[in-house]
Amino acid sequence: MVQVRVQGLAVVAREAAPVVLLREESGARRWLAITIGAPEAQELAAAQENVVSARPGTVELIIDVLTALEQQVVRVEITKLRESVFHADLVLTGDLRVSARPSDAIAIGLRSRVPLEVAEAVLDEAAVDVTVAAGDESMLEGEPGESNEEEIQRFRDLLDEVSPEDFIDPGGE
Repeated sequence: MVQVRVQGLAVVAREAAPVVLLREESGARRWLAITIGAPEAQELAAAQENVVSARPGTVELIIDVLTALEQQVVRVEITKLRESVFHADLVLTGDLRVSARPSDAIAIGLRSRVPLEVAEAVLDEAAVDVTVAAGDESMLEGEPGESNEEEIQRFRDLLDEVSPEDFIDPGGE
């Protein structure tokens, strides 16, 4: 298994569906894009930002039920890719496994603050190349532990260096 982190959410124009972007923590630093539904993207965004709603949602309910049963999530694993469908497991105390959709498992993992891992075979088969147009890959990476304010400031600093000429298509009109 390879440890990854949630890099963010994006909408792929061709598919017009949200994707969750995972990135390998070390090594080759491969990317994995998993297509998810819009409600799942909202739940992932809320989990990533630690947004707490007035009433618990499904993810919080699952965590509360596990706690009531004296179980806890110790890690989330994206285990396989079969017929273009990703499969995931919640790994609980005592190595008990519960199958889950990757979007749900990732949201539960984010809320539980546990490691997220992807099977090497899944990365070998489905990793995608992400190219940054400006050539500054650090804009997509962020630093581990970096706050939103720091990331926003880095983005503003980058914008200060950009001029209108940077957006002219060299082969176009």
